Amino acid sequence: MAENGLQLRSRNPSTHPKPSRGGWNAAIFIIFVEVAERFAFYGLAGNLIMYLTNELHQPTAMAAKNVNLWMGVSSLFPLVGAVVADSYLGRFKTIIFSSSIYFMGMFLLCLSVSVVPLHYREAIFFVSLYILAVGEGGHKPCVQTFAADQFDEDSEEERKAKSSFFNWWYLAIVIAGTVASLVVIYIQDNVSWVIGYGVLAGVIAAGIILFLLGIKSYRKQGPLGSPFTAVAQVFAAAARKWRVKETHDWDVYYGDERSETHMEAQPKQKTLARTKQFRFLDKAMIIDNLDASSTTRNPWRLCSINQVEEVKLVLRLIPIWLSCLMFNVVQSQLHTYYTKQGSKMNRSMGPHFQLPPASLKVFVGITILITVPIYDRILVPMARKLFGHPAGITVLQRIGVGLFLSILNVVAAALVEAKRVSVAKQHDLMDNPKAIIPIRVWWLLPQYLICGLSDTFAVVGLQELFYDQMPEGLRSLGAAAYISILGVGSFLSSAIISLVQAISSKSGEEWLGDNLNRAHLDYFYWVLAGLSALNLCVYVWTNGENNNLVCNLCVANDPLVLCHLVFTLLKEHGGGRVFKTLQWLVHSLDKEKVSLGAIVTEDEIRTSRHLRQCASEQKIPVMVSNS
Repeated sequence: MAENGLQLRSRNPSTHPKPSRGGWNAAIFIIFVEVAERFAFYGLAGNLIMYLTNELHQPTAMAAKNVNLWMGVSSLFPLVGAVVADSYLGRFKTIIFSSSIYFMGMFLLCLSVSVVPLHYREAIFFVSLYILAVGEGGHKPCVQTFAADQFDEDSEEERKAKSSFFNWWYLAIVIAGTVASLVVIYIQDNVSWVIGYGVLAGVIAAGIILFLLGIKSYRKQGPLGSPFTAVAQVFAAAARKWRVKETHDWDVYYGDERSETHMEAQPKQKTLARTKQFRFLDKAMIIDNLDASSTTRNPWRLCSINQVEEVKLVLRLIPIWLSCLMFNVVQSQLHTYYTKQGSKMNRSMGPHFQLPPASLKVFVGITILITVPIYDRILVPMARKLFGHPAGITVLQRIGVGLFLSILNVVAAALVEAKRVSVAKQHDLMDNPKAIIPIRVWWLLPQYLICGLSDTFAVVGLQELFYDQMPEGLRSLGAAAYISILGVGSFLSSAIISLVQAISSKSGEEWLGDNLNRAHLDYFYWVLAGLSALNLCVYVWTNGENNNLVCNLCVANDPLVLCHLVFTLLKEHGGGRVFKTLQWLVHSLDKEKVSLGAIVTEDEIRTSRHLRQCASEQKIPVMVSNS
C-alpha cells in the first residue's frame, strides 16, 4: 500500500437530506451581480486610456502604463480576497462586502469627474480606481465558485444543471462586456463622462440589490481555512526532516479517520497517487522515530500523502503560469495602444456618427460568442476523430494554440500600423498628431478578431486547467492564480513599455511618443511578437512533461470513476506511462481486496474485474495479483 500511494476507504452516503435551497433559482441572482460587475469593469477599462490622455492630459506612454498598473493590481488582489474568503468570512459575506466597496469606488469616480475641483481631480480619480481594485479582489475569486456551490454534485439532475450553468455564465459575461463597449463608451465619448460613469455606478447598485433579493435561496458555506496553511505545512515538515533518508524502511502517513470525518461537509476528497516529482517533499509524509513516539500528530511535522501530492499539483502549474504571462502582455494592448491606433483613423459611419475607438472591442466579444459554439460543436468532434482525444485536443494544446494566435495578433497590429503611418506620409500628416488619417478603422478588424480567437483557446483553456488541476480545497486559490496571470502580465507590459522608451530615447527616436505618426508603434509590436514567439518555444519545452499532468490525479472516492479515468488516459496519451499506471491500479485493487477484507465495497470489486475485462479487450498487458 505504501508503494503505490493509494488508499481506498468505503464511505456510507450521508443520510441527511440536502437543503432545498440552491439550484438555478439561486444561481440566477449570482449571475446578475457578476454581469453588473463585468459591465462596470469593461465600461471603465475599455475607455480609460482616452480619459487619461484627453481629460487628464497624460502622455500616451504614461497613460498606457497607468492602465496596465491598475489592471495588474486589480488582478492580483483576488489572491488576497481568496484567503480572506476561505479563512475568515466565507464566500457569501466576501461578495457582499467586496461589491459594496466596488460601488463606493464607482460612486467616488463619478464625483471625481464632476464636482471635485480640477487641481484635486487626478488624485481622487486614481484613489477611486484603486478602491475599485480592492472591491474586485474580493468579488472575483468568490462569485463564480459561490454560484457553482448552488448545485449539488450528488444529484444527477443538478450536475447537468451545473454544466449548463457554466455555459450561461460565460455567455452572460461576454454579453455584458459587449453591451458596455457599445453603449457606455459611446456615452462617455459623445455625451458626458459623468453620465457614462453614473450608468456604471447605477448598474452596480442594481446588481447588489438583485443579489440580496436571492439571499433566502442561497446554499451558503462558512470559511474552510486558509489554503496557504496546508501548503506551508508540507514545506515546513519536509524542511524539518531534511536529514531523514528515504532509503530507510519508514512508514508513510495516509491520514486518519478523524480528519476524514471532520471534512465531511466539504467536497469529496480525491485519493492521489504517489509521484516521483519533487521528491524532497516526500519527507513530509514519512513517519520517523519522533513521529512514531508522539501520541498526537504535529501537522507542521507530519503530513498525509494526499496533502503532499496536492502541493505537488500546485508546483506543476507554476511553469505553465510563468509561460503564459507574455500572452497577457499582448492582450493588454487591447485596452491601450489598440484604442489609440483607432482614435487616429477614420471612424465615420454615415454623416452623423463616429464609432468610438474603444467600441472596437465589441468585435472581440462577438468573435468569442461565435467561435466557442463552433469549437465545441464542430472542431472538437473533428479533432476527436483525428487524434482520438475525448476533448479533441488536450488543455495544454488548447492553451498553446492560443499563445500562437497571440503572435499572429500582434503581427497583424504591426502591419496595420505600418500601413497607417505610410498613409499619413502620403498625405503629409506626419507632424500633425491630432489629425485623423484617411484610412478606415476597419483595417484594425483582423487584430481584434484574432484577439477574440486567441481568448477562445487560451483563456478558456487556462480557466479549465486551473480548475481541474487544483486540489478541491485550493480551487479558490486556483481561480485567483489564473486571474493573477492577467495582473502580472499587465505589470510586465508596463515594464516592457518603460524599457522600450528608455532604449529608443537613447538612440534618438522615441518609439512610443505622443505623436503616433512619428513614433514607431509598429516596431514595439514587432518586439512583442518576438518575445511572444520566444515564450511559445519555452512553453512547449517546459510543458512537454506536463502533457501527462492528469495522470497524477488518481481516483475519486467512488471507485467506479477509476475505470473511466484510466481508459480516458489511454485515449488521451497512450504510451508506457499509462500502461504502467493501469498495471499498478489493477494490482493495487486486488491487493486492497485482500488486505482490507470486509471494508472493501462491492463497487471496488466490480471495478477490479471491469479493469481486467477492459484491459483484455484492448489487448493491454496487465499484471494482476490473484492472491
